Amino acid sequence: MDDNKKNEMLTESEIQEKKLRAAKAARKRRKRIKSLIGWLVVILIVSLVLVWFLKMKKDSEAQIEALKNMNNSVEAVVEKSTYDRTIDISGYVVPYDTLEAKFRSTGAVTGVFVKEGDHVAEGQILATIDDTQQRMNLQDIENQIAEAKITGATKTLELLEMRKKNYENALDYTTLKANFDGVVSKVDVVVNDYFDAGSSAVTIIDRSRLKTTVEIDEIDMQYISLGQKAVLNFDSLPGVEVEAYVSYIPMVGRYTSQGSGVLDVALTIDNPPENLIPGFTFSGSLVYDGEVEMLLVPSSAVSTGRGGQTTVQVKNSDGTTSDRKVTVQYLGEGMSQVLSGLKEGEVVVYENSSSSAFAVMGKMMMGGGF
Repeated sequence: MDDNKKNEMLTESEIQEKKLRAAKAARKRRKRIKSLIGWLVVILIVSLVLVWFLKMKKDSEAQIEALKNMNNSVEAVVEKSTYDRTIDISGYVVPYDTLEAKFRSTGAVTGVFVKEGDHVAEGQILATIDDTQQRMNLQDIENQIAEAKITGATKTLELLEMRKKNYENALDYTTLKANFDGVVSKVDVVVNDYFDAGSSAVTIIDRSRLKTTVEIDEIDMQYISLGQKAVLNFDSLPGVEVEAYVSYIPMVGRYTSQGSGVLDVALTIDNPPENLIPGFTFSGSLVYDGEVEMLLVPSSAVSTGRGGQTTVQVKNSDGTTSDRKVTVQYLGEGMSQVLSGLKEGEVVVYENSSSSAFAVMGKMMMGGGF
């Protein structure tokens, strides 16, 4: 009986211990479950954050690409437009006329009557050489003529008159005169110099008018005419516009090393400013009298390849693009005239030069610049 009670007590003790162990195990399981749930929550949050970041990154890439596409692919319609035609020119001015006055006889210089910068009139004496021998020859021939008249030697008289004319010319050659009104630009002779016939002694320039020659492309010659106005700007005359006009158009052009034909057109400046000196350089433009209707295309749409071949990308009806050879002429202000290869209403596609800025902005966004 006592043994049975002892066994019952031990059994209850074991049961109690088992319950304690079970409770302890349950607590551990609950703790593991809570820990697992906590980790799952963390993983979920991290996953959501990662998904959000990837989505934002993808959206950013899409926006950047859209911006790049929007700015890279620019479309322009080829349109007719009226244009105030101007042709850019440049060069330098020279005197309208230049005279290198030369003695036509040989001898010692006896007088120089001008200096550099002097204004001279047509026919004015510039310098003289010794005319002693010429005067003696002329006096001698005059004496012979007088004797021939007395003797009545008609044939001899005719020959002497011819010789007298030659001696008068020889005497005239000892005097150097100005052929037109002008300014002395150079004096190459001094008194007592021995001067040979044909040597330049005094140079005179006509500064009442100036002239220049400008190169005009063959394409532009259709807009050039005699008397056409030009506006010239000189660095030496800031803020001053000097007017000129087309005074000569040659009948024959020339071929340049760039592979184009040009004409050297002459311009004249009447009554130039006093401080405008021959040799000064200018830039300017020839102005076409009236507006010109022409096909225009953005110059950015035109690509130049090897050999100077120019092409554009034309948008086809199915939305694709294709290269096409064109002939254009740059007009300035970002526009070019279409001479051949395109029709009114066609669409050209080209890359905007600002696309590089979007590429840089994209790199900043992708590289964590924010």
